[in-house]
Amino acid sequence: MAELQSKRIVLIIGGGIAAYKCLEVIRRLRERGCAVRCILTRAAQQFVTPLSVGALSNDAVLTDLFDLDAEREIGHIRLSRDADLIVVAPATADLMAKMAGGHADDLATAVLMATDKPVLIAPAMNPRMWAHPATQRNATTLRADGIQFIGPNAGEMAERGESGVGRMAEPAEIVARIAHHFGDEALHTTPGTLAGRHVLITAGPTHEPIDPVRYIANRSSGKQGFALAAAAAAMGANVTLVSGPVGLPDPAGVRVLRVETATEMLAAATAALPADIAIFAAAVADWRVSNAADEKIKKGAKAALPKLELVENPDILSAISHLPPGQRPALVIGFAAETEHVVEHARKKRKSKGCDWIVANDVSPATGVMGGNRNTVHIVTAGGVEDWPEMDKQKVADGLIARAAAHLEATTGSA
Repeated sequence: MAELQSKRIVLIIGGGIAAYKCLEVIRRLRERGCAVRCILTRAAQQFVTPLSVGALSNDAVLTDLFDLDAEREIGHIRLSRDADLIVVAPATADLMAKMAGGHADDLATAVLMATDKPVLIAPAMNPRMWAHPATQRNATTLRADGIQFIGPNAGEMAERGESGVGRMAEPAEIVARIAHHFGDEALHTTPGTLAGRHVLITAGPTHEPIDPVRYIANRSSGKQGFALAAAAAAMGANVTLVSGPVGLPDPAGVRVLRVETATEMLAAATAALPADIAIFAAAVADWRVSNAADEKIKKGAKAALPKLELVENPDILSAISHLPPGQRPALVIGFAAETEHVVEHARKKRKSKGCDWIVANDVSPATGVMGGNRNTVHIVTAGGVEDWPEMDKQKVADGLIARAAAHLEATTGSA
């Protein structure tokens, strides 16, 4: 288990029913060596007590901006500067509004206004409150200000009969996201975390034949998919990697199925089910030639140009996403390689394909992502968008697999 003794977390607990989950967040962080200082808003104290929070954090719990002892040395300023990361969970609609408006009328908001350190928030509220235009405006403002988000998730609410997007991310997900922020692979790729789980991954391009020597393809190298397979295997998963034509060695401990075409990839992926997690990182060709030639098409001075009739390939991501319960993996993740309006197109793709998450990235030529070793991704979920910084593809893979493992643990329990 990783030691993070040098990492100092300020946890601001907002006033929502999900506040009880923060007790588990504190416990998990403390187990891993983090120092956790906690601030309770006035409303938060209606849901959890300073006594319980202090017992788990093993530190004084702060509640009052005008505490004479803490403020003798301008405590809220010191708090805001001493932390390596500030986490707000649950981030209620009211607290998000105050953050977006620059309010500083209590200890929590004063610390947030005074800090120059990264801030991660875990929104939690009724689905209608999350969907309200004011909340969405505030979320947009906060993202533009550099605030990081995790969640909210979709699911049942505390109120009977209420469901939708608004659940706070589960403690395991929040801790994995914190680990990812610090780049701590030792924390978020704990061996055995995915033991007993089956992870299905697709990678690389597909080659759609025109004739025996020519084909339609793209510039995908397969590096991101292979990195994902290696990360999942490192966490103890049983991994099936369905790969198009690439020049990469098989990851250790991974079952690799080599295919050529989109039709073959769909058949191999379907045959590999059931799976707990399915990640479709392959850059599948959208079209194939309906009239592929059996012999090499010859060219000549008088020969007419060949007419290539294109038909759509099967949509592998959509096909797996729309399988009935019991056959569909618990978590289906797609990739969206875009050259413009990256997040906007990814949001639409997530809805149209029916998957749970979309990993969106900019593959315009200037980025060097296609065939390169680095990537900048955005994780699009039902609750919103997580913007990840540029990093090498293995670190992207480690972070995504850790995030997926934490989500699986939180939503389905242990294997």
